[in-house]
Amino acid sequence: GGKWVGAKRNPEPKPQDTLDLSQLPPELLMMLLSHVPPRVLLGRCRQVCRCWDALVDCPTLWLIILARDHRALWPVLQTCLPPASDARPSILSRFCERRPIGQNLIQNLKGKGKEPRKGVTLNLPCRQGWHHKKKVVDLEEEGLWPELLDSGKLEICVSDWWTDKQCTDCLYCLTVQLLDANQGVLHQFAPLPQPDGTHPFLCLQVSHVFSNLKKGVRFVSLEHWIRDMRFLSEQYGVYLCNSSVIVMTCQS
Repeated sequence: GGKWVGAKRNPEPKPQDTLDLSQLPPELLMMLLSHVPPRVLLGRCRQVCRCWDALVDCPTLWLIILARDHRALWPVLQTCLPPASDARPSILSRFCERRPIGQNLIQNLKGKGKEPRKGVTLNLPCRQGWHHKKKVVDLEEEGLWPELLDSGKLEICVSDWWTDKQCTDCLYCLTVQLLDANQGVLHQFAPLPQPDGTHPFLCLQVSHVFSNLKKGVRFVSLEHWIRDMRFLSEQYGVYLCNSSVIVMTCQS
């Protein structure tokens, strides 16, 4: 009888050699890395090897990203860059990661269980009918370097609003201060206290723009005082405060 002859299998193709990015010239590798999202660069990429870690810390990489991804801001940014002799790891990387210009630098607390953004501190003591809330924004922590802050080309827009849902007689006070590195006051905005009691539902908004900034501004402090003149509520949440601190380039 005949024999069954099995068909011969074609050998599987050998996988092509994977591209070893570390073999690329540093200039080409840097251009390639400049298209990686900043958060990934600062997280995963710098852990690949020492070469990648050094490139991620190189100011040249972040200058490429700044010029390409922040074109509208580049004419301002390039006039007040950190000095090339700055020994710190590239402080431009935080700017590229956080994109602080035009963003609200305060994460408002809406409900329980939410943590404030790093760089914002809250105090909620309650004393003699006064509800107190304080927020402090560290501008350098948010990615704004000293030379940019001192360039005279920025302005800081601050706004705050609150609502009285309990229809009580309330007194609202707000103090906004721009502070230096030692917490000294350089600028201050403190509108007159706002009384209420005539409207069934009050929504109050206050806003101010700090321009012609003095050199040395490093922090923004917002301090709220709300007094309930009828009774002392144990829940600060009856007042819904929503604050914003937005850094913008000056409109020429």
